[in-house]
Amino acid sequence: MPPQESRKPKLSLKDVLLWSEGEPPKPGRRRIGIHTSTFGGVQSAAERAYRLGANTFQIFSSSPRQWKPYALTEAQCAAMRSLREKYALGPMAIHTSYLVNLASVTPDFHRKSVEAFRGELERTLALGADFLVLHPGSFRGRSREEGLELVARSIEESAEGLNLKNSLRILIENTAGAEFSLGGSFDQVGELLRYLQTVCPVGACIDTCHTHVSGYDIVSEEGWRETMQKLDETIGINNVFVWHCNDAKDPCGSRRDRHEHIGKGTIGLEPFRRLLNDPRTEHAAFIAETPIEEPQDDLRTIETLKSLAESGQ
Repeated sequence: MPPQESRKPKLSLKDVLLWSEGEPPKPGRRRIGIHTSTFGGVQSAAERAYRLGANTFQIFSSSPRQWKPYALTEAQCAAMRSLREKYALGPMAIHTSYLVNLASVTPDFHRKSVEAFRGELERTLALGADFLVLHPGSFRGRSREEGLELVARSIEESAEGLNLKNSLRILIENTAGAEFSLGGSFDQVGELLRYLQTVCPVGACIDTCHTHVSGYDIVSEEGWRETMQKLDETIGINNVFVWHCNDAKDPCGSRRDRHEHIGKGTIGLEPFRRLLNDPRTEHAAFIAETPIEEPQDDLRTIETLKSLAESGQ
């Protein structure tokens, strides 16, 4: 889960636009970035990513905690495209609102979710983003199979009349494995991708914290090999276009989604070194969603990931 922005946002000393001076750090050999604030206008996220030395980034296109969307202007969308081209930033991912549950059993809530997801798709197209990341939702009150089928139908309904081909790819993110959540295993994500492959361009976003706390061993070398083999068999490593690089506060199998700074949690540094140096992941973007508690936390996170990528050469 990406860090949330304040409900009453104000420019903070933690913001890179306040403390950054001179030339930003050089990007690394992999596509490495972080979930970035849009305070001051959605296009400002691209400037922040550049100042942090990132070459990829993720944003919310609207508030993740309210139904009413932000109004994006044509000028903001044009500025985002211009800054991305200027700084060679890509791919760009947008994370869907937390409110959206396309498997909801409540008719009114499901209708709102479909409408909200339609808005997410429209804003993603307007901004020229490459990926829209979606948590599959909760199937409480249905069978898991019914939930998966409803999510697929709901995405199809949301996308009706939109030209998604060659424009963007919807990425299904694995979840922490909480009861009634869809996507808590690679099998479930793979099943949903198969449902959707005739509907729109799709792929997966794999979160390292979610993977760890849902019960997959990515810490030991043997466990890492087995987990990556399972991922390849069920989803296909080539179908994972974004990795959310997050350490975890809680142990393997805890099903608790709490992110920690890279190397400071129960995953540790070595699994990220393996991930960033695996030739099978060269096509992917690596985007952190770790806490920004002190000034330059985001810079340190990106620099840590870049150093791990360099150290494995």
